[in-house]
Amino acid sequence: MQGYWGKRAFDVLGGCLASLFTIILTPFIGLAILIESGSPIFVRLERVSGGKLIRVWKFRTMVRGAHEMKPQLANLNERKDGPLFKIKNDPRLTRVGKFLRKLRLDEFPQSFNVLAGDLSLVGPRPHEPGEIAKYPAEFKRIAEAKSGLTGLSQVMGASKLPFQKELEYDLEYIDHPSFGLDLKVLWKTLVIFLSDPTGV
Repeated sequence: MQGYWGKRAFDVLGGCLASLFTIILTPFIGLAILIESGSPIFVRLERVSGGKLIRVWKFRTMVRGAHEMKPQLANLNERKDGPLFKIKNDPRLTRVGKFLRKLRLDEFPQSFNVLAGDLSLVGPRPHEPGEIAKYPAEFKRIAEAKSGLTGLSQVMGASKLPFQKELEYDLEYIDHPSFGLDLKVLWKTLVIFLSDPTGV
């Protein structure tokens, strides 16, 4: 079972702080996105969290129609050990998008998902429904846990990890939840963010 007493209150407090930061950033980031590539400023991406399909908010970092271009770029996918899709120099990224990704600023609107109760501050990485469907059987129950803005797998190596190792860390988190572990993950996330934003 994922969670501990007070986790939701902790999520709301952290979500409020992150949302305030997002509100302050939005006029500047939004203007930059509009000038380079027009609207929309935000995208809502399908992910699985808590056993249900949700839509997470992000600042748009790619050209319009980027998802439809995915099959054409399949041969460039660098993740060969599982269902995840990652291209280091993704041609779909805009210039503003590259900057936002580098500093992880594109993720901040997900704080509104935390306030809505769709995500937690800390939890398993939220994956796409198609990726969840390809999880090995012993890891299927990860999809039943509420996903997080950050998590144990992210601070232990993120996309640099083999796919199965990432799932093992996510399973470890949901099997041993605690306030202390959440604080540890958030602290490591902050350290990585300040020293190497691309590492989270």
